Amino acid sequence: MPTAAIVFSDGCEEIEGLSQVDVLRRLGIPCDMVALDNLTITGGHDIRFTCDKLVDESLLDYDLVAFPGGAPNAKHLRASEKLAGLMKQRFAAGKWNAAMCASPIALSKYGFLKEAKWTSHPDFKEQVASENPASTYVDTPAVIDEDHKLVTSRGPATSWAFAYALAQVLGVDTSQLEDAMQYSYLRDHINEA
Repeated sequence: MPTAAIVFSDGCEEIEGLSQVDVLRRLGIPCDMVALDNLTITGGHDIRFTCDKLVDESLLDYDLVAFPGGAPNAKHLRASEKLAGLMKQRFAAGKWNAAMCASPIALSKYGFLKEAKWTSHPDFKEQVASENPASTYVDTPAVIDEDHKLVTSRGPATSWAFAYALAQVLGVDTSQLEDAMQYSYLRDHINEA
């Protein structure tokens, strides 16, 4: 079974990170909650939770590493030289990496988006696009770039689309869980209202 890690720091969008963990674990994918600096995280909306471990060399072993958004979280992830070094090793090894909402700014700083297809929260689109003029912004809930082994997404409302995309790139069929969680109903009926 493939493995995943979600990296958190203070100021993260709780719904984005915890949705990833929830969906992946429901699908039987071992998924660790990894903290950047401190095991206890205070999210952007004052929800406190505890991660399983701190960022270390084991990040290289996961099949996929993903970042939730939240502007403070994205800035912490972008600024961490330790995390950047590990993520660059993952990228060079052809492993899957992912970020949503504000956190594509971290992938951008790491150099992952130079010629990639990506999306982000609209508030960060111009920053990422200006840092990566040869890249392609795609206006969809989640973007999978097979060539660069990247998954990106837009924001809190796209959390489930992102989480299912993460499982799919790991080769896991999500259709039954999408039905059980009523995601397929929502996806198919959102425009009928």
